Amino acid sequence: MNEFLKEFKDRGYFYQCTDEKALSKKLNEESIKGYIGFDCTAQSLHVGSLLQIMCLRLMQKHGHKPIVLLGGGTTRIGDPSGKDKTRKILDEDEIENNIKSIENILKKFLDTKDEKTSPIFVNNYSWLKNLNYISFLRDIGKHFTINKMLSFDSVKLRLEREQSLSYMEFNYMILQAYDFLELNKTKNCLLQIGGSDQWGNIVNGVDLIKRYSSSEVYGLTTELITLASGAKMGKTESGAIWLDKKLFSVFDYWQFWRNVDDKDVLKFLKMFTDLSLSEIKEISNQNINEQKIILANEATSILHGTNEAAKAEKIAKNSFSENSSGENLPDTKIDIPNKGFDIVNLVSVIDKKLSKSEIRRLIKSNGIKINNETVSDDKFKISSELLKKNNFIKLSIGKKKHYKIVI
Repeated sequence: MNEFLKEFKDRGYFYQCTDEKALSKKLNEESIKGYIGFDCTAQSLHVGSLLQIMCLRLMQKHGHKPIVLLGGGTTRIGDPSGKDKTRKILDEDEIENNIKSIENILKKFLDTKDEKTSPIFVNNYSWLKNLNYISFLRDIGKHFTINKMLSFDSVKLRLEREQSLSYMEFNYMILQAYDFLELNKTKNCLLQIGGSDQWGNIVNGVDLIKRYSSSEVYGLTTELITLASGAKMGKTESGAIWLDKKLFSVFDYWQFWRNVDDKDVLKFLKMFTDLSLSEIKEISNQNINEQKIILANEATSILHGTNEAAKAEKIAKNSFSENSSGENLPDTKIDIPNKGFDIVNLVSVIDKKLSKSEIRRLIKSNGIKINNETVSDDKFKISSELLKKNNFIKLSIGKKKHYKIVI
């Protein structure tokens, strides 16, 4: 088996391939170009996109050239895959700003210096914006049947639930297939990689290219990653784990990896770090907390650099000390009303996934602290005066969550 595909499997990325044997042979024969598409619906990607980014890094490691497609065109349509309602359509300026921001984030993960493997960034708006509708229907639309399009999960599930699916969204899969055709014609792109929910769209592209030009291309999909809790990777009850430090601090990013479920640690070391599989095997013999610190440091280093990762680890160690003032924690800014907050309201503002009854139970079990002092009264008031003493207070929720609260 080709070394790229072997590592792709060994790290737990692999889900499906259109023709694994032929792709393996092609990868052994030559360095190829492969692409992954990212729609630009926000100014940052979150860790739900991280597996795809790691696939691009793996391509580079094995001498192949990644193409990053930023969906300036398809973002204007909205991918129905995995969605139960039509996505909000953004205005032109917002999409363009998102594209620039996401490209900068991706450049942190990818090697842009080696000409042989440096990524090619493309925006599909450049070829989709001028499509002639009649010509497109005649030249491309004739290769798609409604029967087959209705069979894909992205469409079928919405219809089965009797949820609205616009004609605009219905066309998304044709546009994605056309993207692959365009990249094959202009960049000699032979591979598309995506999550398993993209399988139907990817197969459409492979089939379209075969019909249009008889070229042999391939599709490869990855597992859809969920946390041990069952939550979707990338989102938690308290919000998305963004890859942009302006939206999600380096410390919080480090803490996300440090606090993953014990069952996820070795899996995530394989998927989201550059450590070799033999190194990970050795790490598996270590204490689970040491494994988590290694995961947090390695994952944070890839995105933010080793110095920032080390700084986050140091802040975490200091913050979890019983005597720590919390001064080195990232600021969490809130507005304190003139009459002040009681402790229950403060905790509910900071940790939105906790209900007020859960917060009261935590207080009864000595699980809430202010400035390292246990709060025993659920009517305890947080006033502006309390904050003004040090310009902040340290709030501890349980043993793992510590916040530096500032006005």
